[in-house]
Amino acid sequence: MANYFSLILVVLTLVTGLVWLVDSLVFAPKRKARLQAAATAGGVSYGEDPQLPYLVDTSQQIFPVIAFVLVLRSFLYEPFQIPSGSMMPTLLVGDFILVEKFAYGVKDPVFRSKIIETGVPERGDVVVFKYPEEPSVDYIKRVIGLPGDTIVYQNKQVYIKPKCDTGNNCAKLKAVPLTFQERGEFVQDMAQLMRYTEDLGDVKHDILRHPVREISPVNFYTQPGTRSNEWIVPENQYFVLGDNRDNSRDSRFWGFVPDENLVGKAVAIWISFEFERNASDFLPSWVPTGVRFERVGGID
Repeated sequence: MANYFSLILVVLTLVTGLVWLVDSLVFAPKRKARLQAAATAGGVSYGEDPQLPYLVDTSQQIFPVIAFVLVLRSFLYEPFQIPSGSMMPTLLVGDFILVEKFAYGVKDPVFRSKIIETGVPERGDVVVFKYPEEPSVDYIKRVIGLPGDTIVYQNKQVYIKPKCDTGNNCAKLKAVPLTFQERGEFVQDMAQLMRYTEDLGDVKHDILRHPVREISPVNFYTQPGTRSNEWIVPENQYFVLGDNRDNSRDSRFWGFVPDENLVGKAVAIWISFEFERNASDFLPSWVPTGVRFERVGGID
């Protein structure tokens, strides 16, 4: 849907801008000349231009607005809504976030070809990307593995062996440190989820674990040459996980995120709504039941 909206914005910007430009260069001077000739023949002074044609007038009014929106959402910031709980507790259903579009490169809004290099994802970044198995769908997850890293997921624990270019004194595979925080704030399938703080080095963030649910490695994406729960991140690709580890479809199941699929970095929650209506309520379910102002701010 976002791709179609970008295409519509580009087409409208081009059409309205072209109408305004052609009128200014071709038709406006002719209208002015006819008005001056009529005024001279009637022996009166030249007055104001007659009313603009409807198409030209409309184009002049909406072109600046459309062009501003196009530049804003294509190259600067774009709003997204969180539709699922795969990133709990960091992001909740009903959060509306801002995504920094230029964080990982400036791309054209239609073909998404990178025009300018501005940076690459870092471990711990929360990123929005085109789902590799269905590029028309936007996903949001956290970057865990960088190009060249070895990632292992075993017994709900993430292990990372960073890329080693030299081949000497390379870091060994190590478990990502976890600190238990609490249990019971979030409930899923009638089970109280356990909350931990995960330390990725420069980024510390909270994750959730289901106390009972186990995901068999046979369901994981199998990379040729590795075990069923082990992955070596290819160049220009990234390994991502949801913070709600037992309720997230992520790189464990479908593989890696290519650099060209990256949309941007999630940087802030600008508003957060609660949607807790019963089926018997008069108002539809998409009407918010409250606003969570305490959630407005940056994303860890």
